Amino acid sequence: MKYRRSSVKDILLTFLLIGTVILQSGCAFKDIDKRLFVSAIGVDPSENMENGYKVTLKIALPYGAIKESTQPSYAYLSQEGETIGESIRMLETHVDKVLELGHMKVIVINEELLSGSLRPFMDFFTRRGDIQLIAYVAAARPSAEKVLKTEPKTEAPASVSLFNYFGDSGTESPYIITTYLFQLRRDYIMEGISPVLPVITTNGDHEELIVNKSLVIGGENESASLDNIETKYYNSLFKDANGFSYKTEQGKMRLLLNFDRIKMKYKIITKNGVPQAIDMKVTMAGEVGESEQRLSLSKLDKYDKMAEEEIKKKILHLLKDMQEKKLDPFGFGLRYRSTRLQKDGLYETWKEAYPELEFRVSVDVKLMSMGTNQ
Repeated sequence: MKYRRSSVKDILLTFLLIGTVILQSGCAFKDIDKRLFVSAIGVDPSENMENGYKVTLKIALPYGAIKESTQPSYAYLSQEGETIGESIRMLETHVDKVLELGHMKVIVINEELLSGSLRPFMDFFTRRGDIQLIAYVAAARPSAEKVLKTEPKTEAPASVSLFNYFGDSGTESPYIITTYLFQLRRDYIMEGISPVLPVITTNGDHEELIVNKSLVIGGENESASLDNIETKYYNSLFKDANGFSYKTEQGKMRLLLNFDRIKMKYKIITKNGVPQAIDMKVTMAGEVGESEQRLSLSKLDKYDKMAEEEIKKKILHLLKDMQEKKLDPFGFGLRYRSTRLQKDGLYETWKEAYPELEFRVSVDVKLMSMGTNQ
């Protein structure tokens, strides 16, 4: 009797296992040849509807061997819609494969869209789970579509040149600012700091990408563009970017100085809890990179003083310009909030005091050598 019961149990268990195997699906994901990998996305204002968006996707096309391809191979899809999500859903009907956004690393936004509130379209990128928060974000001039469709002659097959601009694997320059998606969202919703984005432009023939300017996003206030010199100063002071070069002149003497170490420290001076001034100290160390005249090693201190005076003027001009426009890319307000006990009206106190703050800047330049020519 016990033998029959065990046999029935074995038979039922066998049928259960067989049924489970039959009902199981194959693979949980689409095959790789059924997916299209989006490398970059561009967002422009709609040309045919009010308050709409034009979304452009840059899609990497697969091929057999990289060595067989003589130039980069991409496809571009564009669609307009009231929202970014709607535009992408419509683009899914334009191709026979799944649009994969998990490998997208660059988000390019038209400069016009950055003058108002960023929340309508920034919400899509931060809310969608398959978009990396470490994706690079940049402003485009004149349009994101033109920037994405620009394919430089130096761009290698199976690569996107924009990755090399903002990553550590390619060019390194104090003119190039790198801003991640999570960083843009954090600085935008944070009180006391203004987010900064790099600006991507193209040359007249749309054969080169140029990244040497930036945009300070104002939020409630108007955004402000930084030229290449101002971008270099901001990037070197705030983000310790290397490769800073500075041209100084005095009479007939003209020097090009190369700095490899730059440090900025500052302290907010208050009186009765109200900010009064910012004491900033900048230290720079480097060497002489170029000169039209013969130099003397014994006069390095003189060259230091020449550079200190002119660099101080440039820094003060940048600080006061941002102050007049009620922008704070250096995060002075955030430092003030984070170093005080939280209480009602703390940030309002800073906002009232910031336009009248005094900037006290001291610059200490140390030229270590005159290069290989002594």
